[in-house]
Amino acid sequence: MIGNDWDEVLKEEYEKDYFLNIKEKVRKEYKTKTIFPPANRVFYALRLTPYKDTRVVIIGQDPYHGIGEANGLCFSVNHGIKMPPSLHNIYKELYDDVGIKREDTDLTDWAKSGVLLLNSVLTVEKDKPASHKFIGWEEFTDSIIKKLNEKDEPVVFILWGNFAKSKSKYITNPHHLIISSPHPSPFSVYSGFFGSKPFSKTNKFLKANGLKEIEW
Repeated sequence: MIGNDWDEVLKEEYEKDYFLNIKEKVRKEYKTKTIFPPANRVFYALRLTPYKDTRVVIIGQDPYHGIGEANGLCFSVNHGIKMPPSLHNIYKELYDDVGIKREDTDLTDWAKSGVLLLNSVLTVEKDKPASHKFIGWEEFTDSIIKKLNEKDEPVVFILWGNFAKSKSKYITNPHHLIISSPHPSPFSVYSGFFGSKPFSKTNKFLKANGLKEIEW
């Protein structure tokens, strides 16, 4: 389904009743409503970042719900789309932290370099945020976090905001690193997101463990 090693890692999930129910529900939704991201981008994060290559995980909630925005990667929007406020704040912290100035709103290059940009809910109805929250996606994406927790190789989990922080209960292996802070949204960005230095902390940890640093 994904086309890389995630298919082997998640094969047991694919066969569970809850996942079969998700597939059926989502198939009907795409036929009768406007759903984002495009159907061929639902598993895009997993497709771009194989299990074996995942060194960093950033957890979002659900896709952007406006036309042309969602591209299957959390916090990322398609080229030519106005930069969302949270992404703007992420880029401000990126510049303040490591001196990198980004303007491209598409985070595909991060995904290809080992950053799994995972939304907890993988689909959404147009103009209805959190509309697919109860379809069952969270059970599936929680299983992804649990599988990453099993990796022998250290992984950095970046948890922005209380929702993402709630996933820390699945990250139990002491050789992983959790970096948590308030969410980069305008409502909480001044409560500790700015100045949290997640990008330099991530690369410092990766380097200390003999792993390739991320090209932010």
